[in-house]
Amino acid sequence: MKKILSALTLSLATSSLLVLPAYAQNTAAGKAVPAANAISAPAPVSSVRAYPDFVDLVEKANPAVVNIRTTEKVNTRQGGAIPGMPGLDEEQAEFFRRFFGIPLPTPKQPGPNNRKPQQEEQNRGVGSGFIIESNGFILTNAHVIEGATTIYVTLTDKREFKAKLIGADKRTDVALVKIEATGLPRLTIGDSSKVRVGEWVLAIGSPFGLENTVTAGIVSAKSRDTGDYLPFIQTDVAVNPGNSGGPLLNTRGEVVGINSQIFSRSGGYMGISFAIPMDEAMRVSNQLKASGKVSRGRIGVAIGEVSKEVGESLGLPRARGALIRNVEVGAPADKAGLEPGDVILNFADKPIEKSSDLPRIVGDTKPGTTSTITVWRKGAQKEFNITVADLEPAPKVAAKKAEPEEVASTKNAFGVAVVDLSDAKKKELSLKAGVEITAMAEDGVLSKAGARVGDVIVRLSDVDIIAAKQFEIAMKAVSKNNKSVAVFIRRGDSTLILPIKPGK
Repeated sequence: MKKILSALTLSLATSSLLVLPAYAQNTAAGKAVPAANAISAPAPVSSVRAYPDFVDLVEKANPAVVNIRTTEKVNTRQGGAIPGMPGLDEEQAEFFRRFFGIPLPTPKQPGPNNRKPQQEEQNRGVGSGFIIESNGFILTNAHVIEGATTIYVTLTDKREFKAKLIGADKRTDVALVKIEATGLPRLTIGDSSKVRVGEWVLAIGSPFGLENTVTAGIVSAKSRDTGDYLPFIQTDVAVNPGNSGGPLLNTRGEVVGINSQIFSRSGGYMGISFAIPMDEAMRVSNQLKASGKVSRGRIGVAIGEVSKEVGESLGLPRARGALIRNVEVGAPADKAGLEPGDVILNFADKPIEKSSDLPRIVGDTKPGTTSTITVWRKGAQKEFNITVADLEPAPKVAAKKAEPEEVASTKNAFGVAVVDLSDAKKKELSLKAGVEITAMAEDGVLSKAGARVGDVIVRLSDVDIIAAKQFEIAMKAVSKNNKSVAVFIRRGDSTLILPIKPGK
């Protein structure tokens, strides 16, 4: 520990800086003082805020922050010792006999324990946590306790307990453990939705095993998307390995987040750290406490972002929402009537600004709940009722090669040749209609936009495509206007929207 401390100690003796008030600096610089009757501008009114003092806050919060140490049992082989050759077991001796022809004696009186696997407890890692209930419930990160055989919790008074894992949720990286103790100090849970960018926050944890280390900084950003279900709080608080699972506190001493991740190219702190908002952490914690697992909703869609170009081609007032690329057969979205190419704008009266909002809002919805969903389809908003299902892994759809069809001319506004969709292709892609691209002009607008041979065109702007001849008519109609056209492409199990301008 002394070596670690000496390596981490930094001398600040030469870094002291004396800051003088502005008027004192001007006088020291020998500047002339204005005459008494001289006209001058009124002095600007400035509000000066002192740096926050964290001393009382830390003294109160520290006892509720714990060190978490995990171990795991690993199998080791116990072989017989070779007489006269300490440190060399039977397995190693066999290696020398077999490959080098060195005759080594075998163990005397080989017993039943030779080569018998033995279990040995080894340290896995060190993290942090904090007490949320005085009867021993503790929050930490799921990755801190993942794979652990035994979880040890050490309090600031040096008492150590074996903890019981109540439950863990990998998607949000939240875990709940419990120790058998009462009357413990606990942290006050704050409202993470009221956290403001720029406000002071501090972290307490065990970086590199140094228990109850305090670091401070500010909130750098909110709702930082790094996963499907988490809008992280980004800070510049120094967080390092071992801080994981520790609390992020505001200046009122309320815990507003769980320190979870850092951005690093070196493995150490680089000025960017992420915390799980406490409103999400407590929602997960309550479910873990009640049932040991987290139940999430799903509607069975694959989604993508709505770019500015795609939004304009669909006639959206502004680019927002979640673009449906695929609808799982038999899923709630399919039963409700949603289609690939729809843009989900609202779910249960909550606006969807970006695609990552949808899985988070749907995931927070209790399975079995019937909600209203608003989509943008063919230039207008439509509402559907949808019953949310329990989250399940989406089934994988095996991609098949397109069946060979007769190639038509590519000399048209889109530069593509198409044929009617075969029954086999309809069944494979779960489509009722569409036309398959069988050839493309290299300089055609669809080729430049990213279309491929084998793609299926299912819609042009607001017109559903049902046959090759009808596609030709629709293509000529939209090509008369010098406007962006949305071409709906089905590729495998995804629906793409390619905004193009015919003839460009």
